[in-house]
Amino acid sequence: MPTSLTLAPAELPSDAIEVGRIADAWGVKGWFKVLPYSSNPEALFAAKQWYLQPSERGAKTFSGTVLLPIRQAKDHSGGVVAWAQGVDDRDAAEALRGARIFVPRAHFPSAGTDEYYWVDLIGLNVVNREGVALGQVRDLLTTGPQTVLVLAYEQDGKPQERMIPFVAAFVDQVELPEKRITVDWQPDY
Repeated sequence: MPTSLTLAPAELPSDAIEVGRIADAWGVKGWFKVLPYSSNPEALFAAKQWYLQPSERGAKTFSGTVLLPIRQAKDHSGGVVAWAQGVDDRDAAEALRGARIFVPRAHFPSAGTDEYYWVDLIGLNVVNREGVALGQVRDLLTTGPQTVLVLAYEQDGKPQERMIPFVAAFVDQVELPEKRITVDWQPDY
């Protein structure tokens, strides 16, 4: 590990969500490029400290979970660049390459009315207006103009998958406390 980089060990918060990874150094003053996992990386901008874990593969310049106090994170040419305390030159920024970035869910900005973070929808049970269970949200996909709920369910003892557009025409209600989404959809669609 370069002598110019000192990272404090930390416990990963129980509500931590992986929001991106560090791509590479950017410039010579310690800035680095970030590859966010969201097209709207507000959590990266809102959090004043990020938790890092080393990449699953490649060279590791640190181990375990470390805390990275963020001086500044901003949008730049359609991407994200950031600068952190203790990362003052290109070598230190390069030492972070590949690191996975986590932010506590509690630090995410509040979602607006009828807006939801994908991470909050994963695991919710989906039922139709008649109360028929259609499955559990396993994933979400962006198909250009809309987002699609990917549900997992079993039929005849075999795992199955069902997709429902996450749009107002089909989604009646999202009830996060009840862990339920009610939709206008039938099992045979």
